[in-house]
Amino acid sequence: MNDTPLPGIPLIESPLFAQEVEGLGLTAGERRIAEDLHTRGFAVLDFPDTEIDARIARIQADLGPRYAGMELSDPDSDKTQGERRIQDAWTFHDDVRAIAANPAILDLLGTLYGRPAFPFQTLNFPVGTQQGAHSDAVHFSSLPERFMCGVWLAMEDITPENGPVFYLPGSHRWPIMTNAMIARRGFGTIPESAQAPYERAWDALAKADGLRPEPFLARKGQALIWSANLLHGGSLQTDPRRTRWSQVTHYYFEDCIYYTPAYSDEAVGRLHLREPVGIHDGVIRTSTYLGEMVKMPRRRKGLRRLIGKLGQALAS
Repeated sequence: MNDTPLPGIPLIESPLFAQEVEGLGLTAGERRIAEDLHTRGFAVLDFPDTEIDARIARIQADLGPRYAGMELSDPDSDKTQGERRIQDAWTFHDDVRAIAANPAILDLLGTLYGRPAFPFQTLNFPVGTQQGAHSDAVHFSSLPERFMCGVWLAMEDITPENGPVFYLPGSHRWPIMTNAMIARRGFGTIPESAQAPYERAWDALAKADGLRPEPFLARKGQALIWSANLLHGGSLQTDPRRTRWSQVTHYYFEDCIYYTPAYSDEAVGRLHLREPVGIHDGVIRTSTYLGEMVKMPRRRKGLRRLIGKLGQALAS
């Protein structure tokens, strides 16, 4: 960790950012990324990989046939029909893994957050998600807070017609949304949507702050780093014949408690803990607090039965 009075806050989120950024030894480009993340909650950069075009071509060729119900080779077909994502393709595709584990990205994130980063999840899309505004922090969060981020890579040029990513600049500064804030119990529940319970609160905060969505019209090979709590989503795809190839990688940071807030009640110590695997090294990360391991709690019998019923329903 860097020598800071507040090691439990990511450097780019810290109220001491203005003083501490001076001692990081950043290049001009890195300094711009750090300042954008601090002030706006996201930063744009050219993905640092000389082989990125070749990797993108192989990913499109290899993953294309795996999207069930989607005719990607037909220029006139509706690309928004069928399977829209493949999760954790890094487990079988070398290029997906290489993008997620890019050493320059890991080094940059480690510097900007003040502790080593590790990638733990990939999502590959042939089209836009058209997903409503949400914060990743309800899906994957950490204690201390905010030691999580996402990197979105454009695998083709993005236009207003093919459903660009959008974000609400400055929303990363809001409090991390928890079930206690919306008077809801989360531990032991499996809702249809992990983010739907929080949408009313997010909408109210955006209205109060006067924040409006801004689209990211990226060039092929550009990447977007966003902070854990930045509100973002996918714009409406107005031309269903278009593709919008992209890869998202989610990153955690070392020596944290990793959990899912949507299924947790922090105030009474009921956390839905996660055991993420580092994509770059294959090592399972057990939650730790100041170096001390945090044990996974036993799941209640009722929850096991509920999970079993859900599995049976999905298999039928």
